Amino acid sequence: MAQKQKVSYVCDNCGYDSIRWYGQCPSCKTWDSLKEFKEAPVSAAPAVSFSRTKNSPKSIDSIDTADELRFGTGFSELDRVLGGGAVRGSIVLIGGEPGIGKSTLMLQICRCLSGCGDVLYASGEESQRQIKLRADRLEVKGKNISVLAETNLDLILDATTELKPAFLIVDSVQTVYRPSVGAAPGNVTQIKECTMALLRMAKDTGTVVFIVGHVNKDGEIAGPKILEHMVDCVLYFEGEKQNAYRILRAAKNRFGSTNEIGVFEMKDKGLEEILNPSEAMLAGRPSGVPGTCITAVMEGTRPILAEVQALVAKSAFGNPRRMASGVDYNRAVLLLAVLETRAGLLLGGSDAYVNVIGGLKIDEPAADLATVIALASSFRDLPVVPDTLAIGEVGLTGELRRVHALEQRIAEAARMKFKRCICPYYGTSGIRAPEGMELIRVHSIPQALSAAFNA
Repeated sequence: MAQKQKVSYVCDNCGYDSIRWYGQCPSCKTWDSLKEFKEAPVSAAPAVSFSRTKNSPKSIDSIDTADELRFGTGFSELDRVLGGGAVRGSIVLIGGEPGIGKSTLMLQICRCLSGCGDVLYASGEESQRQIKLRADRLEVKGKNISVLAETNLDLILDATTELKPAFLIVDSVQTVYRPSVGAAPGNVTQIKECTMALLRMAKDTGTVVFIVGHVNKDGEIAGPKILEHMVDCVLYFEGEKQNAYRILRAAKNRFGSTNEIGVFEMKDKGLEEILNPSEAMLAGRPSGVPGTCITAVMEGTRPILAEVQALVAKSAFGNPRRMASGVDYNRAVLLLAVLETRAGLLLGGSDAYVNVIGGLKIDEPAADLATVIALASSFRDLPVVPDTLAIGEVGLTGELRRVHALEQRIAEAARMKFKRCICPYYGTSGIRAPEGMELIRVHSIPQALSAAFNA
């Protein structure tokens, strides 16, 4: 008797699984996100094992990790995000908007990876000739680099078994399919089954697998959220297409920190890593102009200087507009309310716009003080004193709270030739200012504004 196929409904935004369809996902409240998912019968899609020996339970003390290798990708920025390089037997998912540079990055790392072993680049979006033309433009060469234009995952796995590469790149997971699974490529069922097959192959053979994934309109990996739980690392490419800078951020990493970022610049011959992100973010910074302030944020273990710009204009309508890019919108609205209540700036009838230059997204409260000073600078039409940066968290009562890693932030500012740093009073008594740097310790927003506009 044929096994009945199990049908469930999976939310492609959060991965919620249900036996019935809902118009709105009960978990994330997203409308029309539940997609039909048909479990393939065991006989239709048998589990293929690539291991030559039978796995058996081992004592944790007897497991040897001395042969766990990390491979350099040729980009120190990418290695930083991965936690020191690609780990043998790991599976890495790289997501981003179309045209952001995912395929370019994958083809460029083949140049360095080919020195550690054979590389198989399997593409379901381009022909072998198209990949060759792009490789010539990027100056990627190597006899150990093999290219396969195929969408059938079973044929890709057969080529992997025959070639036995140390690295496999699949571009992209939305284009490959398994013939034994009755669903179209890009379907939730296909994505899950294909990723599971690649996961088994990576763990059994020790092959490092890179998977390219597209994102939907909300910026999430297209397909079920469960895909992120299956892989070892999830990296996101961020940045505007019109902007040359690209930021690679880790959303999940089993072998390193998720706070690190890598900064790249898109040029004619591909991506080039930015070893000094602070200098790149501050390039072209205007001087003596109201509405701008510099702050220092921590991305993992690295301090980066960022420019926060604000524009406050009289509203032409009864309901003023609020917009924020690079900072949390709700946080920006909160700071506007604190600034009006605690500093006496009447912003209720003005439009307010906040932007972080360079495509950087700041999600820590250490940038609160710089945002407040930039808003006040634009409202008063007064520029901030030159070579000044501001670091600190703003409370609802207008007080300034301490932030972590303040010494590293100040040291980075001193390296970039800044001379004044406005910071919270509490928690800074033991910090010594670097040579040529003046620390201005303040208790509240009014004191910070006075220091920002008066040398």
